[in-house]
Amino acid sequence: MPQAPMQYCRLSRLLCLSAVSASLLACGGGSGGLTSAPPPANDPGTNVAVPDLGTVAVANTVSTLPAGWMNGAFMEIYVRGYKDSNGDGKGDLQGLISKLDYLKDLGVTGIWLMPVTDSADKDHGYNVKNYRAIETDYGSMADFDQLLVQAHARGIGVIMDYVINHSSNEHPLFKNAASSAANAQRDFYVWQASKPSGWSIYGKDPWYASPYANGYYFAGFVAGVPDFNLKNTQVETFHHDNLRFWLNKGLDGLRFDAVGNLVENGPSAWESQPENHGVMLRAQQVVQAYSQRYMVCEAPAASQAFAAPTSCGSAFAFDLKDALVNAARGNAASIQAVSRYFSTAPPTMATLLANHDTFAGDRLWTQLGGNVAQYKLAAASYLLMPGTPFIYYGEEVGMANGQGLTGDWALRTPISWTANPSGFSTGTPYRNGATNATTENVQAQAGVPDSLHSHYKALLAVRNSLPSIARGSYVAPFVSGQVLGYQRHWGSEKTLVLINYGSSATSVNVTGLAAGASLVPRWASSANASGASIPVDSGGSASVPLPAQSAAVYQIQG
Repeated sequence: MPQAPMQYCRLSRLLCLSAVSASLLACGGGSGGLTSAPPPANDPGTNVAVPDLGTVAVANTVSTLPAGWMNGAFMEIYVRGYKDSNGDGKGDLQGLISKLDYLKDLGVTGIWLMPVTDSADKDHGYNVKNYRAIETDYGSMADFDQLLVQAHARGIGVIMDYVINHSSNEHPLFKNAASSAANAQRDFYVWQASKPSGWSIYGKDPWYASPYANGYYFAGFVAGVPDFNLKNTQVETFHHDNLRFWLNKGLDGLRFDAVGNLVENGPSAWESQPENHGVMLRAQQVVQAYSQRYMVCEAPAASQAFAAPTSCGSAFAFDLKDALVNAARGNAASIQAVSRYFSTAPPTMATLLANHDTFAGDRLWTQLGGNVAQYKLAAASYLLMPGTPFIYYGEEVGMANGQGLTGDWALRTPISWTANPSGFSTGTPYRNGATNATTENVQAQAGVPDSLHSHYKALLAVRNSLPSIARGSYVAPFVSGQVLGYQRHWGSEKTLVLINYGSSATSVNVTGLAAGASLVPRWASSANASGASIPVDSGGSASVPLPAQSAAVYQIQG
């Protein structure tokens, strides 16, 4: 996707937060936001207690999870939309705990919790008020601790969203900072005495007048989420202490939000600045002080740069997502792009087909117009490749966008456990469900051989049983017509992956194999696929038949 449209679309993720900014300023910013006369220049302003500020030392670094747990597949979970345990119409941590057996049975080895910390809007969640508190709608800290214990007992790791770029304007740090230009915490955020000119981010002026003190603060998304000043080492210390707070509890890692937006150096230098990588390297070093932890970053404009070991170490492959979907449609250029990607991209990329943000596109079912054959190809494409795949909750049963909803809200709906909302909650759900919930739901698909759910379960079983698929290198990729092929190697284990994106059956000639070896079938998406081993001839070639729109995994033996 072109960079500029991506940037503009990304704003929708936070537009809803403008409603909560009224507590400190008029949303329009400018002098109209002033509500009182500024204090004297030397007035220190307020000293509101900051519950998430203070030193946290490293403790409890041990992990009980199996080695390589983070190389399986993750489920991205919007807790509000997953399972309601108390009938208030909103999903919660206890509801999620009740579904851990489902997740284990499906085959995921990790879950990413979208924001569960105390937020100003109690829904979207990316406007944090307290980095060391659980959103009360979701439960208590005891519930969170129980989630970790129960997930770990099932071999599932838990990572959570961490918002490092900005806080809510209701955060005590910002209340103090906004109260006076002389406040001791003023430099936790980005301020200018007079309003800078020439700025436009996502089509908006990012500078807003403080309601209580002379000066303007920077908020790159919307007024209600002021940016931290990450050139201030105190801010990094604040975040590192909060990271350790959760890691000490046994949290298995973090997903860092909006890391491309951390440091601004001017009106034309506000995204993916060099300093951002240093900020994230130091955060990575905090995480790496703990055993078997995992972190991944969101950086749509420069995904591979942030996946470097000198930065985040892992990042979402937004630069691959569209190619995966279009390859499933049979697009020749996209098949080539998928084939080439991991020849140069870091193997630590986190792959995806869709997520909670509109800039990443609709839910996969909506993108593909309900074409189940293409849907299955897209799933096979990213679940068998290198990297760590992230499944968006409900993707495994083909959830569509929400009924009558637009923007991010259409992507953050109650999961379709059953054909009606009672599967999610005994009360009235907080939001409409998917448009196709009556036909595409867990109850209707679980255990049904040809369903999407069974397809995902089978793919995850292959990934979990073959280290070469979960963790192996990417070897000898090729494209023949509309067939994509490549090998995965882990030690002596070698596998061959073949995907026929075409609408016709074909045979593909695979070369470069060991003479006299055999291709032993380990999984095939089509019931029409041959279940017999395929011999490799003396020249190192094998002819493999592939049904239309199918995928297969062979283990190379001998």
